[in-house]
Amino acid sequence: MNLQIKKLSVDAIIPTRAHDTDAGLDLYANATVTIGSRRNVLVPTGIAIGLPHGTVGLVHPRSGLAAKHMVTVLNAPGVVDEGYTGEVLVNLINHGRAPFRVQAGERIAQLLIQQVEHPIIQLVDHLAPTERGLAGHGSTGQ
Repeated sequence: MNLQIKKLSVDAIIPTRAHDTDAGLDLYANATVTIGSRRNVLVPTGIAIGLPHGTVGLVHPRSGLAAKHMVTVLNAPGVVDEGYTGEVLVNLINHGRAPFRVQAGERIAQLLIQQVEHPIIQLVDHLAPTERGLAGHGSTGQ
């Protein structure tokens, strides 16, 4: 599987893996921005991607940013559809009480590439019964 990367900015950083076995590719900020307390900002990465057919790019938070600074991906995971070839932007939110400064070149999120199924939609009058049935949120007692 090949992931095509186009740099939209000379100083954009190509996504990387810290370790060969990491599931996600680190995404890097391509601008220095400040995220106010309880505010969100679309942070540019300076890259566009060409996804392989039948895949999706999922933008996940970095655990270190969340644990240390209460900064995470607002719409986690963010979805980059196969047909989208514009700049990858990361919607970061600051849940902390103080502004948070994202430095250009800083790792801000992880990109996971996954296969996607495209089911045929079938309208039915009944669904097969299951043990859980219609029980929803909190129905497992947790």
